[in-house]
Order: sequence, then C-alpha cells, then structure tokens
Amino acid sequence: MPEPQPGARPADGSTPGAEPDRDPAAADEPTAPPVPSDQPEPPTQPETPDQPAPSDQAEAAATAEVPAPRWSGSAPVPPPRPRRPAWGESAEPTPPPPVPVGPPEHQTPVDPWAGVDTGGWDLPSAELPPLPPTTHYPTPRATRQWSGPPAAPVGPQPVSPAAAPRPPQGAVPSIPTRPMSPPAPPPPAPKQRRGRRSATPPSAPPPGWQAPKGYVPVPVRRRRRWPWFLLLTLACCCGCPAYYGFPISAQYPVRASLPVQVDDLSLRQDNHSAETAQQLESEVRKEHLLAEDTFAGVYSTSDGKQVTVFGGTGFRLNPESEAEAEISRLTERYSLDAPESVDTGVRGRHERCAVGQSDADDVVVCTSVDYGSIATGVFTRLSVSDSAALLATLRDQIVQPKG
Repeated sequence: MPEPQPGARPADGSTPGAEPDRDPAAADEPTAPPVPSDQPEPPTQPETPDQPAPSDQAEAAATAEVPAPRWSGSAPVPPPRPRRPAWGESAEPTPPPPVPVGPPEHQTPVDPWAGVDTGGWDLPSAELPPLPPTTHYPTPRATRQWSGPPAAPVGPQPVSPAAAPRPPQGAVPSIPTRPMSPPAPPPPAPKQRRGRRSATPPSAPPPGWQAPKGYVPVPVRRRRRWPWFLLLTLACCCGCPAYYGFPISAQYPVRASLPVQVDDLSLRQDNHSAETAQQLESEVRKEHLLAEDTFAGVYSTSDGKQVTVFGGTGFRLNPESEAEAEISRLTERYSLDAPESVDTGVRGRHERCAVGQSDADDVVVCTSVDYGSIATGVFTRLSVSDSAALLATLRDQIVQPKG
C-alpha cells in the first residue's frame, strides 16, 4: 500500500487535520449500522521515523485550498444601522454602569449623613393664641326610668301535649286547591290641590327652645292672586269695550226732523226762510259726503230774536276734530274770532263757539258734534253761554235715536 504524501488530500476532498462542517440536523439523525464486508481489512502499517513533524502538517494544511462553504438556504444579514437618537435624548451614549470590583459585602459602606450636623433636633415652634373657653351646656333634667309592664310570675313552664300520631300517607284524602285571587290594587292617593296647605298643623318647637335675639315671629299671610287676575281680565275684556262702546251705541244711529215749536222758538215757513234752509242743507251735503241725512231751518221768537240751525247725521269716528273743522269752515263767512270750547256734559260730544258778524249784526256761531250727528246754530242777540244752552235744547228736539 503506498504511503500518504505530505499535502495530499484525503479521498473525500477534506483538509487533513480539520473536521468538515456537518449539518446539525444530519448530525442528530441516527447513523446506520456498518455493513460487514466480506473482504479482510488491510493490515496496519507500523509508524516510520520518516513521517513529517506536526508543524509541517499544519503549514501544509494552511497552504491547502479552503473548500467552499456548504449552502445553508439563507442570505447573509447585513449589520444593523446605528439608531437615531429620540427627541430630547442625549447624543452622547450613556456610559455603562461601573462593574463592581467585588461582592457588595466586601465593599466599604458609605455613610449618607457624613458631614451633616445632627447634634440636636429641637426646632423652634410659633406660639399659638390660647383657645376660647368651651361653652358649658346646661345639665339635662333627671328623668325617671321607665319601669315597663309588670313581669309575669315565674313558675313552671307549661308542658305542651304530646303530638297525635299522624295517619299514613295513603289514608289522608287529598284536598282540592282553590285558585287564589289576585291581590286587590291599593287605593289611589288623594289628589292634592295646588295652592292649598296641608291640613296637618306645623309642629311645635321643642320644650325649652328660645328664639334668637332680635327674632320677631310674623305670621305668613297667604297670597291669593286669582281674584285680582280675574278682575283684571274682566276689566280688560269687558270694561274697555264698554267704556268706549257705550257712547257710540247711544249716539248712533239717529234720525233728524225739525219740530215746528221749540220752547218760544217757532219754525218760519216763508219763502225767504225756506230758500235759506235749502241752501244751507245743500252746503252740508257737499261738505259731508258720508252724511246719511241733512236738515236746516230758521227759527225766531216774538221779540225778534232769530236762530238758524243746520246739520246732518252719520257715523263720525273723531267728533273733536270734526267740530274744529266745522268752525274753521265757517270762520271766513261769519268773520269769527278765536273759538272756545264748551263743556256739554255728555261723553263723546264736543262743542265749539265763536263770536262773529253777519249783515253788520253780531252773531254767535256754535257747533256740536258727537259720534252720530253734527248740529250748527247761528244766534243773534244772545251771549255765548246762552247760545250753547239753546243749541243743546234744539239738538235734543231735532236729533232722535232710531227706534
């Protein structure tokens, strides 16, 4: 058999002196038992002194070709990149903690109070004001203990009679059960009216109670608001319409007719008086287009006094402004002075009178207006007050409510 040469490879291609890498999984698998061979093993050759030294074999193994690594099925992993410091973190790396030289029981102990003056612990305290004296409460009155009901006389306990033997289970007849009726509902609670106090009187103060200083007991007066509210509602709903509506209903609608005789005044029927009355009536119709009826007439007395009256009927919303407008219309014809207001004594009726001239004679012109009619009179040889009173008399006789 030829001898192995220095630097020669074994038959499996591995480097002499180095064990080939083996898969751990393959290493853990059980090895099949060797199969016996029929051929005899070659005899072992004795060692010869011509073999090279171990150092020469190492140099030969280093110079030999390194085999290719066996494929493991994974790519090489690159080294991790340096981590970026977080916000607020120091860029300088934290130094590792010092490695203790030896066990802690062999190190020199450190005194935490070294160099601190711990001679005395007495600290100065602030002086607090003394507390006020405690109020002494009165001693409660002595009360008698409740004696309670008289105790029953102590004697031998009564012995209950022996229980009768129970009959056998089969001998007891079965009692039919009756269905139970549902419980009756509780009675409804009485309704409490709002605004009423409870019938239970207020509890009395405890005995010995004293009111504080300056306290004056005042009885609480119950306030009733509904009568005032009802009266206010009635006044607003009925009072206001009645106040403003009564004069209107009493003064409208009305009718007008000239009487032949009014006190000592007589209606003149001559042609001149009839022509004058017709002219005045046409003027009233022209000035008051919404008038329902018009009237005009000339009256005179036996002593020569003359009264001319004219007007019309119809609804008027503002009698006061109508009276002022009528006086203004007649101011130029009769050369009237400043008008003056006359109190008629009738709510809703307004009257104005003024002094003027007609055919070189002094006259007094008065006009009276209410919600249903207007009447104007021209008086000769009479004062303002007498003229106003006579116009009121003529108006009551001429203007009458519709029946």
